[in-house]
Amino acid sequence: MADTKREIERKYESSESGLPDLTGVAGVAAVIDKGVAHLDATYYDTHDERLAASSITLRRRTGGSDAGWHLKFPVAPGVRDEIRAPLSDTVPRTLAALVRSRVRDAELLPLVRLRSDRDVRHLVDADGTLLAEASVDAVRAERLGADTEVQWTEIEVELADGADPAVLDKIDKRLRRAGVRPSGSASKLARALTETAPKKKRRPKPAKAPVTAGDHVLAYVRAQRDAIVALDPAVRRDEYDSVHRMRVATRRMRSAFRSFRKVLDRTVTDPIGEELKWLAGELGVDRDQEVLTERLTAALDELPRTLLAGPVRTRLRTWSHARSSGSRRRLIAVLDGKRYLELLTALDALVADPPLLKAAAGQPEKTVAKAVGKDFAALAGLIEQALTLPPSQDRDLALHEARKKAKRTRYSAEAAVPALGDPARTLLKSMKALQGLLGDHQDSVMAREALRELARQAQAAGESSFTYGVLYGREERRAADDEARLPAAWTAIKETTTV
Repeated sequence: MADTKREIERKYESSESGLPDLTGVAGVAAVIDKGVAHLDATYYDTHDERLAASSITLRRRTGGSDAGWHLKFPVAPGVRDEIRAPLSDTVPRTLAALVRSRVRDAELLPLVRLRSDRDVRHLVDADGTLLAEASVDAVRAERLGADTEVQWTEIEVELADGADPAVLDKIDKRLRRAGVRPSGSASKLARALTETAPKKKRRPKPAKAPVTAGDHVLAYVRAQRDAIVALDPAVRRDEYDSVHRMRVATRRMRSAFRSFRKVLDRTVTDPIGEELKWLAGELGVDRDQEVLTERLTAALDELPRTLLAGPVRTRLRTWSHARSSGSRRRLIAVLDGKRYLELLTALDALVADPPLLKAAAGQPEKTVAKAVGKDFAALAGLIEQALTLPPSQDRDLALHEARKKAKRTRYSAEAAVPALGDPARTLLKSMKALQGLLGDHQDSVMAREALRELARQAQAAGESSFTYGVLYGREERRAADDEARLPAAWTAIKETTTV
């Protein structure tokens, strides 16, 4: 069983003088000596250090109050989420799963051993409440399998659970006044890997700024690949909105393949796009049902009691549960499956050796703008066709197709922002608004279909269908309002679009 802790800390270089006196820090009433802890940690990674490349650490540590396995994911500078598991001889399956999107089929090996003598001080307020823990760590780092060892001393200040982060700023000021400077390494492991690395080992070169059209498209595609990989652990842990965000990343990348087909060879991207479509479908198995249920529940909440007839809420819950697939276990199986891992490998290969066409070498201002303009023109045709139709199922279908094209245009504009600047930003903003309007209309269409089904079920069970009719009428009026707003909204978009 693993648990999670948010770790907020700052690291500093330490001189021979050790930890400066912190008793005068505002809010700190006392500094309590907690003695010296002897820590022994072995850090695991692949042979090519894939976890370290993502600033992720996986270690097995003994000594101290938190002996066990620790997996740390970066959240922000100085902030990490630490996921813990009990001490065992091998990497716990729960933690191994959380790094699978980065590790793939590679073996997790013990790479570095860090032994630290930690001299600990607790900083407490007037009530004795712990504010932060400050320590001086004497570190010995050994790269396993090589006769390489380095030593250093550092100061670490970690915020106590529930304490005000401003405490760290106050401590930082005191340390800087005493001549203490922030560490040049983000973590002990990062420093150990750098200082014990073989001399001939090449470090990755920093990414260059995009220049060509291909550079800009690839930067966008790479960002979506990175998002899918990074969101994998969050989806496995069922973090809020993680499934939706991963699904959006798959859609963005697939949309980029279509919009910029003059830049990337479709014979390579089309098969990957089909796999992205499959993954998006798996991620959305229950998502659409959840959104629809939330909409209907909110609509029920807005109704006066006088308009509620029969066991409507119970009927809605039963209907929603019956339509849900219980996909949580299925989704984890997908993420653990061969097909998903092969997709990630294909994305890596695409980014590493992109199938660039002749247009990729062109100026982004021309090539990228042409692709975005083509998407917008196709959207314009769909919108104007829909506006000629009377309210009907055909119009609903036409507006749904326009919604999908607006989403694609939004993503292509999003990819074009670094190359085109303000014109792309303006279009992006317009597409978000248009997508919202058309999305609300489509949600109303789906809600009305659901309400007809619920009414039929209620009638078959001898229940009143009155409330479903009331909700249907409200959804119908809401869709009509959306349709009434569309002509003016579309005119304003055309007038401001310059891409």
